[in-house]
Amino acid sequence: MCEERVSAQLELPQRKRNRLTGRDYSGDGAYFITFCVKGRYPILGEIDEIHVGDGVPDVPSVRLSDCGKYVERHIAGINKAYGSVSIVKYVIMPNHVHMIVRIHETSGTSRTPSPTNETIPRLVSTLKRFVNRDVGENIWQRSYHDHIIRGEADYRKIWEYIHTNPAQWKDDCFFEPPETHGTQENRTTN
Repeated sequence: MCEERVSAQLELPQRKRNRLTGRDYSGDGAYFITFCVKGRYPILGEIDEIHVGDGVPDVPSVRLSDCGKYVERHIAGINKAYGSVSIVKYVIMPNHVHMIVRIHETSGTSRTPSPTNETIPRLVSTLKRFVNRDVGENIWQRSYHDHIIRGEADYRKIWEYIHTNPAQWKDDCFFEPPETHGTQENRTTN
């Protein structure tokens, strides 16, 4: 009985696989990618509600922090550096990033992709690593969410979601009121 309790305590929780089994993530297609800041701290920027004439609200926008500007710079770098991959739409929110990534041709390094040579995981890993280097610490949650875009209607729906995300911030599943994060000193991400 004691051995069973010890054994149960030593078992590590199993992470849910977030990649589609049998899917080649280096293949031609479009993908909706989302990745978050550790602890969902809003360190990438904040939402500005802009008012135009007579106090009428305009479309909210994201005012990027230095961390958010690093993300934006590296997204632009991906579009310049990779011939077969482009980020066609993105938004950097206060605590997460949404992107539509388009792979224009197969760019895997082998016939049987593994997690280390698939284009999407490699791209997300590289982007996170470069931003971490600029920031000086790891600011990201371990993984990311991906969705294979299936058809034009799916593409348009996701594009619109990304486009309007700043205006929907307070209704977003990633939104957390500022008071939940405490003071600036409590925002360490180590």
